[in-house]
Amino acid sequence: MTEPPGGAAPPRAVLDAFGVHGAPVPLAGGQGRSVLVGGFVFKPAEGAADEVEWATSLFETLVPDSGFRVPRPLRAADGRSVVDGWTAGEFLTGEPGPRGRWADVLSAGRAFHAALRRHPRPAFLDRHTHPWAVADRVAWGERDIDVIEDLAAPFSALLELRRPVKRGAAQLVHGDLTGNVLFAPNEAPAVIDFSPYWRPPVFAEAVVIADGLLWSDLASGRPSDLLRSGSAHPDWRQMLIRALIFRLVAHSENAGPSGRAQPGEPERYATATDAVRKVPPVVRG
Repeated sequence: MTEPPGGAAPPRAVLDAFGVHGAPVPLAGGQGRSVLVGGFVFKPAEGAADEVEWATSLFETLVPDSGFRVPRPLRAADGRSVVDGWTAGEFLTGEPGPRGRWADVLSAGRAFHAALRRHPRPAFLDRHTHPWAVADRVAWGERDIDVIEDLAAPFSALLELRRPVKRGAAQLVHGDLTGNVLFAPNEAPAVIDFSPYWRPPVFAEAVVIADGLLWSDLASGRPSDLLRSGSAHPDWRQMLIRALIFRLVAHSENAGPSGRAQPGEPERYATATDAVRKVPPVVRG
């Protein structure tokens, strides 16, 4: 698969193949590589060809008005989902959460996951080696790893808190809902930038809450109501612990073996870990 240069606009041959015309307009997000042309978002294809085709086919099957929206993929005239390294899809309006919309992000995620419940596990997940895939396996005790020195203390504290869980029914989930749910007046929330994982849906919710603990409520010094969002689940505290491990390891992997944490990052993890430690375990009946 041809990889387009970062920041470039799709060439005319690509636009012609998709039957789209217009001047490209750069879009925020998407690592600065997405552009809007003729009402469609064009961006470099991510992953191998079979992954892109899988995602395209999956989104084509999702039923609109099920409590969420997704951008409908655009295929080329000859049926291809990728042309010269570019994909295209519907442009959806909306402002990204989650500030002030944490409950709405979780609600949209639940509707999205309900629609994915019967879809089979894609085999390509096993070959993912990007930092977030590594972090996911570490969070669930499927891999051991050393993290950068700055994050070693909070990582050790989280590992000491982790306990086995009854994992429940794993399924396709969006592993990065935070910031990837859009809200528009009189429209269902839009779920974008699907990051597929095979975990219990409550884990995906815990990742959203972990992000809130790390970057929102605790950072601003306000008391948090986020921790109660999934408190009825018997393994809620353990899911939060795994979610914090997931984010911490991903940060470490992105920093590299000799990297350093961002200023204040170790303290954020320590504070979030302390908050999760105080979440009372649910007594099983």
